[in-house]
Amino acid sequence: MASGEDDDPIIEEIDVYLAKSLAENLYLLQYPVRPSTMNYDDVNHLAAKIKPKQQRLELEMAMDTMSPNYCRSKGEQIALNVDGTTYDEGNTYSVKMMDKQTFSSIQATTNTSRYAAAVFRKGELHITPLTGILQMRPSFSYLDKADGKTREREAEKEGGDSSQDEAEEDAKAITVRFARPESEQARQRRIQSYEFLQKKHAEEPWAHLRYHGLKDSRSEHERQYMYCQSVDASQNSELVKTPKEYLAMLMPPQTEEKIVRPAGPSNVLSMAQLRTLPLAEQVKTLMRNVKLMPFANLMGLLASGTDSTAVLRCIQQVALLVQGNWVVKSDVLYPKNTCSAHSGVPAEVLCRGRDFVIWRFTLERSVMRKEIAAVIKLPPEDVKEFLEHVAVPRVNRGWEFMLPTDREFTKKHPDIAHRQNMLWMGIQSKLEKVFNFTKEDFMPKNSPQPDPVHISGEQRLKMAHERAQANQATLKKEHAAKKGQKGDCDVEPMDTSPSHIPNGSMNGDIDHANGNGGDDASSSSELTNFVRNIFRKHFVLTLSEFKRLFGLHLASKPAGQVVVQSMSDYMLQNTILHNNCRQIHVPFPAQTTLAADEQKVFGLWDSGEELDQHRRALYELFSKNYRIKRTLFQTRLSQEFGEVPKTDIDRLLKECCVSAAGQWYLRGTCPS
Repeated sequence: MASGEDDDPIIEEIDVYLAKSLAENLYLLQYPVRPSTMNYDDVNHLAAKIKPKQQRLELEMAMDTMSPNYCRSKGEQIALNVDGTTYDEGNTYSVKMMDKQTFSSIQATTNTSRYAAAVFRKGELHITPLTGILQMRPSFSYLDKADGKTREREAEKEGGDSSQDEAEEDAKAITVRFARPESEQARQRRIQSYEFLQKKHAEEPWAHLRYHGLKDSRSEHERQYMYCQSVDASQNSELVKTPKEYLAMLMPPQTEEKIVRPAGPSNVLSMAQLRTLPLAEQVKTLMRNVKLMPFANLMGLLASGTDSTAVLRCIQQVALLVQGNWVVKSDVLYPKNTCSAHSGVPAEVLCRGRDFVIWRFTLERSVMRKEIAAVIKLPPEDVKEFLEHVAVPRVNRGWEFMLPTDREFTKKHPDIAHRQNMLWMGIQSKLEKVFNFTKEDFMPKNSPQPDPVHISGEQRLKMAHERAQANQATLKKEHAAKKGQKGDCDVEPMDTSPSHIPNGSMNGDIDHANGNGGDDASSSSELTNFVRNIFRKHFVLTLSEFKRLFGLHLASKPAGQVVVQSMSDYMLQNTILHNNCRQIHVPFPAQTTLAADEQKVFGLWDSGEELDQHRRALYELFSKNYRIKRTLFQTRLSQEFGEVPKTDIDRLLKECCVSAAGQWYLRGTCPS
C-alpha cells in the first residue's frame, strides 16, 4: 500500500465551493450549427425573451447586410413575401429587407442535475448548478408568415371571383348538444393530449429580457455571483461529507430494479397477453376490436390447436352472422348504462340503431346513409360510426359491405347459418315494431333478371306459330268490325305458316317480362323519350349517372309493362348523341379517381332556348380544363356576346355545374 501511495502522490489540494446565487437562473447556451470560432459575441443582439417554465428562449440578432456574402435581392424578396408591399408597425422587417434573424431554443436535456458551471480563482473552484442547457437554432417562423400571406391573397382573389350568392347552401337542421359531466379518466386523457399541452404552453407569457454583451459592466457584475459568497464550511454542507457518506455516494448500495412494463392504451392487449385469457374472453376481445371478421381469420389469430367447435360456441355469444362473416353484437360494443362518445345517446338506443344497420346488410350488399338516418333518427356521427364498423363508402353506390360473402362457411356449417337466420328474423320483428316498417320496404326494387334462355330456331318458330293461332280468333273479330265500318275492305286471311313468322328476338333471347319477343321499336322509343326528358331537366350528365337514373326509371314501371331488359353502353351513348346532345371531352388529370363511366360527360346541345349559345361556350371551356373559375366564363361570354346579365350566368352555372373551393366543375365530375 505504501509503495502504491508513493507512486500516486497528491500534487495539490483545491477547495470546492458551491455557489447558489444563480442556481435558478443559469443557462448554458449552445450553438450547434456554427463552429466555436464563429461565435456571436460581437453580433448586435436586438431582442431577447424567455418562458421560464418551459425553458424556451428566443434571441433576435442583426444581420450584416453590407457583407459581400449577403444577397441583397434575396433579402428584399423574403421581406416582400413576409410583409407584403404595405408598411405597418407590425411588419417583421422594417427596412424592406431581411436584416435580422431569430434563434429559438430547444432543450438539450431535461435532467441537468449532473451539470454545473465552474470558475477557478486563487486556488478555489466555485461551481454553480445549471438550470437548463439550451441549443439555439435558427427559427424559420418568417416562412410560415409568408405562407399565411400567400394564402390570404389567394383567398381574397377567390372571394372576389365568386358572387355572394354563389356559395348559397340549403338550410340545414342544427343538432343541439349539451356537454355531459367529464369523467376522471376522460379528464386525464384530455390533460395528456398534445392539443392540451400546446394550449398550456401558449398560455405562459413571454418575459422580455435585455441583452448585455460579454464585456458589459452589468455582465461583469453578474459574473461575481458565480463565486460562493460565503467560504465558511458550515454554509457548504452539501460538499462536506464524512468518509462513510462520501463512499456511499461513490458506490450506492445495490437495489432490485423493478421491471417497468411499457405503458400502452388501456384497450390494447398484446397477443401474448391475449392468449392468457379464457377462450371466450379472447374471442370477445378480438371481435370488440376488429368489429367484422371471417371465421378463418379468427382461427388464425387464436393459438394453434384451438378447437374450432369451441370457438364457434363462443363467437355465437358475441357476434352475428352477416353474409357468411361475423359482426360483433351491438350490446358488446355499447354495454348497458353507457352512452355515445359523440352525442351522449344512451346505449339502448345505439344498439337498436346499429342492429338496424347490420340487418340491412343481411338483405343487400350496399345501403344508402340517408335512408338509414331517416329510419333510426340518430345524429350523423353515430350513423357514420355504425357504417364504418362494417362497410366502406363507394362513389354513387352508398356504403358497401366491407368483406365478400363467405359462402364456404355457410356451406360447411348450414346448421349455424340456419340458427343465425332464425335469430335475425327475431331481431327483424323487434325492429319492425320499434321503427314501424316492413321488410318489403327495403327489398331491392331492381330484382335480378333471369339469364336469357337460348332455344333452337325450330322451337322459336313453333312458339310463334302457337301464339299466332291463339290470337287468330281475336284478330278475325277486329277485322270484321273494321269491315263493317269500311265496306270496300276485302277480307284477307292471316298467314300463320311457320315460314312467315318473324324472328322475335336476337340469338333466341326471350322477353321474360311479357313472354314474347322484345319490341325493338318500343324499346327505342322508351329510351329516346327518357333521354329527351332527363337532359331537359339536368342538362349535363355523366354516363354513370345516366345509367343510374335510367335504371330507377325502369324499376318504377308497373309490373307486366314491357320494359327494356338490357342495353349496351354503345346503344345508350348513340341514343344520347342522336337527341340534341353531345359528348364533352373533359381533360381530366392523370391522377383522377373518377371511374371510366364518370369521365364520359354529355350535355344538352340544342334545347331551343336563347341560352343555348352561352351553354355551348361553357362546354367549350370545359373541353380545355376540367374546372374553371366564374370570372373566366364571364369574360368569355362578354367577348363573344357582349354584356350578359348576371342572372343568366348564375342560371347556366347552376344548371350545368357544381361549385367547390372557389372552382366550378361539370355535374358528376367534382372530386369527392
